[in-house]
Amino acid sequence: MIDDYKKYDLFGKTLMQKIVLKAPFKFDFPVSDQACFLYVLDGNVEYDIDGDNIEVSTNYSLLLNCINPGKQIYNVHANSNCEIVIITFYPDILKKIYDRELPALFQEPKDKASNRSNEKINNDFLIQKYIEGLLFYFENPSLINEDILVLKLKEIILLLSQTQNAESVQIVLSQLFSKTSYAFRQIIEANLFSNSTIEQLAEQNNLSVSSFKREFAKIYNDTPANFIRNKKLEKAAELLRVSDKRITEIAFECGFNDLANFTKSFNDRYHVSPTNYRQELKK
Repeated sequence: MIDDYKKYDLFGKTLMQKIVLKAPFKFDFPVSDQACFLYVLDGNVEYDIDGDNIEVSTNYSLLLNCINPGKQIYNVHANSNCEIVIITFYPDILKKIYDRELPALFQEPKDKASNRSNEKINNDFLIQKYIEGLLFYFENPSLINEDILVLKLKEIILLLSQTQNAESVQIVLSQLFSKTSYAFRQIIEANLFSNSTIEQLAEQNNLSVSSFKREFAKIYNDTPANFIRNKKLEKAAELLRVSDKRITEIAFECGFNDLANFTKSFNDRYHVSPTNYRQELKK
């Protein structure tokens, strides 16, 4: 259950979020196919990936390359609150704010040993102080502007490059700019909430349908239909959490052509109707 939610957008995309969750909870990341830095201010969260369970406690953080669907943090212990901050890294925003050359942190290492997509970062004093400074702006939203958001984004990137985990962090973040997948992901992201068919997406990538499906599975580890449907539902769940829009409006905004199909798909994914999902959050 969400007790409190605040966010700041940069260039039309959600950049920074502060969320208070009351356990027990399961929480889908409100991020797209990018990378994100998750810092635990209070409590602890758990995360499952490739069969391993990762626990992140107070003042620790987790860096994730959010390429694959199904990103979810959870806490099954009742009567305990958890407060987190999420910072999202978008390739197009990074290229915009670093107009000359991307920092080394986003460049593929010469001796790349793995394709790991996550890194747990131990309690780091400088990052802790950075988060404390960020909280000041969450409590004083009138002071936030575009220049400050760009500055804070560059600051966390600099700090991540100086942690003891810098080499692993570079492996995770450099995947955002892989020459073989960056353009492909751009096209997919641009059409996530449209009604484009698989054939149309394949054509935009100058690939046959079969080659497109193989490339999609290699990058996202999922089928195009399943991945895009899940992303639409994740966006719908986020809008149900943070907006007062009508459910019909949310369905159309997320790329569903009719309310019945949206309701069935949402219920299949979250085991509750959109209406009841919103009502449970309000409780």
